[in-house]
Amino acid sequence: MCDQISHRGPNSEGYWQTDDGMLAVGHRRLSILDLSAAGHQPMHSECGRYVLVFNGEIYNHLALRSLLSEQTAEPNWRGQSDTETLLACFAVWGLETTLQAVRGMFAFALWDKQEQELTLARDRMGEKPLYWGWCGDVLLFGSESKALKAHPGFNAEVDRDALTLLLRHCYIPAPYSIYRGFNQ
Repeated sequence: MCDQISHRGPNSEGYWQTDDGMLAVGHRRLSILDLSAAGHQPMHSECGRYVLVFNGEIYNHLALRSLLSEQTAEPNWRGQSDTETLLACFAVWGLETTLQAVRGMFAFALWDKQEQELTLARDRMGEKPLYWGWCGDVLLFGSESKALKAHPGFNAEVDRDALTLLLRHCYIPAPYSIYRGFNQ
């Protein structure tokens, strides 16, 4: 699935899965804020609780780092990436408070090892794409629908209601996608 979006991230690729194999995530990286290997994804939080794949940019990540330093013991920063900042915020403030604090364009998948919970989220305006849906008993998600199509169980049935929306508006509004059973 990551090979289908290799054009989006030529700088590195990474994969991670849970010990039981029930969840697997992959990432293609385009290095912008931190060009070093410290920005490689999937990224693990310093505390070890969270695993994150992130697409986008957190505009206020330096301010968030400063705020974390004022409120708690400063994390042992490994690099300069906004992904690492986001993970540190999740570890200190939790999901809801972090999402209220961040400003930017993003889509991400966050695995909480402690709660055994996956969170998929995107920015308030939906600028960064995030497609998701069920393929039998498998939840598929990705930043492009063609990544989902690479899964062997994917059914590429066109959603006729979404097609109608496309013809009416010249785009498909969220939460619809062109494929039946998948959202954006």
